[in-house]
Amino acid sequence: MTKKIIAVVNQKGGVGKTTTAENVAAQLALPDHPVLLIDLDPQGNSTSGLGLPKNELVASTYDVLCGETPLANAVHESRVPGLYVLPTNTNLTGAEVELVDQERRESKLKQALATASYDYIIIDCPPSLGLLTVNALTAAHAVLIPVQAEYYALEGLGQLLQTIQRVRQGLNPSLELLGVVITMYDKRTSLSEQVLQEIKNYFGDKLFKTVIPRNVRLAEAPSFGKTIFEHDRWSKGARAYKQLAKEVAKRAEG
Repeated sequence: MTKKIIAVVNQKGGVGKTTTAENVAAQLALPDHPVLLIDLDPQGNSTSGLGLPKNELVASTYDVLCGETPLANAVHESRVPGLYVLPTNTNLTGAEVELVDQERRESKLKQALATASYDYIIIDCPPSLGLLTVNALTAAHAVLIPVQAEYYALEGLGQLLQTIQRVRQGLNPSLELLGVVITMYDKRTSLSEQVLQEIKNYFGDKLFKTVIPRNVRLAEAPSFGKTIFEHDRWSKGARAYKQLAKEVAKRAEG
């Protein structure tokens, strides 16, 4: 059985969700401690960000969710030792429509992961609170929320927390908030510091100590189909995600 399933969620796009999912997964993975990264976003950014060709997939998240392919037959090895990927492409857009009339539609991902055996499963969720995200929250043990250090950072978070609460009440009573991480932080601006303080006041000790900086090397890594550790392991972004992964592991195992 998998030790911990973590859904990386924020319904706002462009907050560093995929970057966080990819790089935390890559940092946690070891040859004898395998990690599975699930791309649950029809845009397939985690898939291409790890160098997998989205348009050449024989099986994807869509096939697993719809029960057409067992999880093991759709998982790919990545270049990172111990990191495996359940890739996706735009076919996944159809899953929300096809699953809507099915029984236990919110639990399809949970069913697919029932026999999976990894140290961690990290789910990169779509930027919405639809059926795909609800599937992730139903399957997960914990939620990690990336929040961009910008003016509207808290906008929409209330809705996300309400969704998490509803899933906890009806579908997954053991779901917990693992933590909130500030992304794209620019220490040169007073705005970033203001947002950090606001989030800290709101979430208290659920805010991770690690702050992910705005970093050119982080931004360009996906265009090479690489994690930040492959692209530039000494960059500020790489050091930050290494530190965040340590915090995630400590909280997950605590």
